[in-house]
Amino acid sequence: METKTKVIIAGAGIAGPVLAVFLKLKGYDPVVYERVDALADVGLALCMQPNGLRLVGQPLERFKHAPSRHEERVLVDVDYPILHDGHPTAALNRTIVELVSLKQDDDSVEVTFENGVVDKASFVVGCDGLHSNTRVCLFGHESASYTGLTQTGGISPTPESHKGHRTMLNVYADGAHLIAFPMNDKQTSWAITRREAEARESWRSIDDEQQNHFKEGPWSQWPFGAGELVRTADRIVKYGLYDRPELRSWHKGRVVLLGDAAHPTSPHNPSAAAPSAELLSTIFSEYEQLRIARTSELVKGARKQGEVRVVQGEAACKARDESLKAVYADEDFLQNWLQLFRHPFITGESEI
Repeated sequence: METKTKVIIAGAGIAGPVLAVFLKLKGYDPVVYERVDALADVGLALCMQPNGLRLVGQPLERFKHAPSRHEERVLVDVDYPILHDGHPTAALNRTIVELVSLKQDDDSVEVTFENGVVDKASFVVGCDGLHSNTRVCLFGHESASYTGLTQTGGISPTPESHKGHRTMLNVYADGAHLIAFPMNDKQTSWAITRREAEARESWRSIDDEQQNHFKEGPWSQWPFGAGELVRTADRIVKYGLYDRPELRSWHKGRVVLLGDAAHPTSPHNPSAAAPSAELLSTIFSEYEQLRIARTSELVKGARKQGEVRVVQGEAACKARDESLKAVYADEDFLQNWLQLFRHPFITGESEI
């Protein structure tokens, strides 16, 4: 009986299980390890771009309007791909334990976990997020970089004014920016970004007193349904926004990083045969060459967008509004935007 090539995946967030499915389809035997022992009531919603949805097999069915607004004026109204109705999920067996160390040789990787359990595989993929232990094992300890921005958000009943015109809504104000998008026909996820002192990246609800204070604050009076979203949220979560220093390489030997551990978004899989160290180095290097420059641009662009969206003072707000109107008035803008989020699913250019 032929033995399948075993792969250890650290992290059962988004990237890990998706990668496990692809590896399984290719004939590998993936094992997913996760540090959290149960689903918890943390975080908000996941907004996947069209290329991410297509990767997991979800068709993009239609386009809708997505207005960006400020105070009582609509700045721009452009076509954006709408978030697909439904969220791809996969039921996978996972082992609840945290990776703490790695030891490699020419043919395999030995992984030690916090409870003393040791496992071995042909190669390891670290999909363990912003606070990746796999990354620490490969490249040492480093501090996550606080962007200077926090987000406070929740999930609310969709306002009546939004139901006839499903949108990704942007509201720009002095020192704050709100983004909201529909999760389904009845619920909308939203978050307000502000420039504040550093806050933990906990993704947990703030206490009842803080929630009530936020619901009664100035954001509760925002127009275009934004204030209603704030007032009617079931619970409110607050967290700091962080990123990581750029790495020049995402792999060492038989271990490679994926997802938030390294900032890419798509898997790159070998054939089903047990790969040699030389083949893995070639595959991981090709994967890096395809993705490092692109993901670095996206990460820097995301931080820049935060700087642009959240400005303070009347003059700065007016300048931002004029800049937004000019950008969205550009006929090439939408096509460039669609190109960004179609990639890599363009005939003859697919990285997958």
